[in-house]
Amino acid sequence: MTKLVVVSAGLSVPSSTRLLGDRLAAATAAHTGAEVRVIEVRDLAVEVAHNLTSGFPGPALAAALDAVTEADGLIVVTPVFSASYSGLFKSFFDVLGARDQDALAGKPVLIAATGGTARHSLVLDHALRPLFAYLRAVVVPTGVYAASEDWGAEGLPERVERAAGELAALLPTAAGRPDAALPPEAAGRPGAERPGAAERPAPPAARRAEPDGFTVVPFEEQLAALRG
Repeated sequence: MTKLVVVSAGLSVPSSTRLLGDRLAAATAAHTGAEVRVIEVRDLAVEVAHNLTSGFPGPALAAALDAVTEADGLIVVTPVFSASYSGLFKSFFDVLGARDQDALAGKPVLIAATGGTARHSLVLDHALRPLFAYLRAVVVPTGVYAASEDWGAEGLPERVERAAGELAALLPTAAGRPDAALPPEAAGRPGAERPGAAERPAPPAARRAEPDGFTVVPFEEQLAALRG
């Protein structure tokens, strides 16, 4: 079964960060039937601190790191502190990177954040996207930011669904490849097989040359190169 792990760095109980992670996971699982596991980094704070000073993870932290490494895809959600991700969130992935530099290489990741104001929405592109690009993860195009006023307002459910569809299109399915059980609108590309269609490899997306001489490489081809 496809394994989807949510890493939530919310500190409060209840947590809007956890709520956003749950919504993204539910929307992704609706496309793929993935098995979802949620890691609350708050519960691992002491072991994360000990690992940073000793180099050895405690049992709960080791299990969480194993779950992230073995996952087919990740949803990562952080509250915004000082216009960036939280220190605890960053420390968790510092520990993961120190343990295994290739833990996230080629792994699909959906980035998300919560904050008190919409002014912090750029945290997705200025902080989270560069972090996971450095870790060689495949970050889906749509990130989701939820400010306090977004809850219950128009727009957030649509962003959640769009981002979840992009992540689902990159996750393996029962057929052993992304998109096998998704309709074209969920897979995000034409020609994807519909449920019940005969099994056949999806045609590769064609490269195209832009007027300025650059060649646009399809996202699926970039992902295949990273996984290879």
